Amino acid sequence: DGEAQAVITARRERLEGGQLLPVVEVTPGLPVLRVVLGGVDVVAQTPLDAPGRQLGACDPGPRRPVEPLDQPDRRAPHGPLPYAPMPTLSEADSKRLLASHGISFPDERVVSTVAEAVAAATELGHPVVVKLGGAAIAHKTERGLVRLRLTDDDAVAEAAESLLAAARPEDGEVHLLVAPMLSGNRELIAGLHHDEQFGMTVMLGVGGVLAEAVADVAFRLVPVSRLEAAEMIDDLATQPLLGAFRGEPAVDRQALVDVIVGLSDAASADPSILGADLNPLIIVDGRPVAVDALVELGA
Repeated sequence: DGEAQAVITARRERLEGGQLLPVVEVTPGLPVLRVVLGGVDVVAQTPLDAPGRQLGACDPGPRRPVEPLDQPDRRAPHGPLPYAPMPTLSEADSKRLLASHGISFPDERVVSTVAEAVAAATELGHPVVVKLGGAAIAHKTERGLVRLRLTDDDAVAEAAESLLAAARPEDGEVHLLVAPMLSGNRELIAGLHHDEQFGMTVMLGVGGVLAEAVADVAFRLVPVSRLEAAEMIDDLATQPLLGAFRGEPAVDRQALVDVIVGLSDAASADPSILGADLNPLIIVDGRPVAVDALVELGA
């Protein structure tokens, strides 16, 4: 009939205690839905030009469309959430919440004035990043509310002044976030995403400029053990990026496990968390460092 057919493969895997484990992986060029159900590992793939293919073999309930995972604003493995966006915490408050569950963040300062921003940058050491923050500001980059590579006091003062001037009435109370300027050749992404069928999941994937090109992600159902977190890392197809790379050491996998388990612990401890994003996780001297965070809250 001219339409691309889904390729379904199944293989047996042992499940401890009969646990239901949704696992979603994506390989270059093909969106992949992989779900472990009752000991059967089912994998389904469809071409990118067939977003409406039905993969009923992977879902014993109502048939569900599978769409490419590289679309904007995707909040869950099976598509956008079927409800209005929920409130978000500011970046600073998101980091405080997640830090309480063992996730490490750079040393940063939250300030209110230009002078305080200059003092914070001097204390942290140049170069720095300055961002405009607030609970109502979820997408700073799209609004141009981030200033990078500020190398002296004058640059910090100019950036802080322009950011405060860019605040809108609907932003409510705002502040300036001053942080060290970090960089690395590799970036990952991690987060929490609520799936309407399976519930809360933890996601890990390749980020940065490679994200759309390789579309390499893995999911696990909360709660996630350290063993399952290590398996998520192993599930990523782009393993060479995790080894020694361009003169940089291999990724500290235990530190990455800490991030995954920390996200899972946060979701388990606070049922009001609807989602979270750590994007990017920059690999600095082998360790994953979350330089941005966003937590979305539900009822």
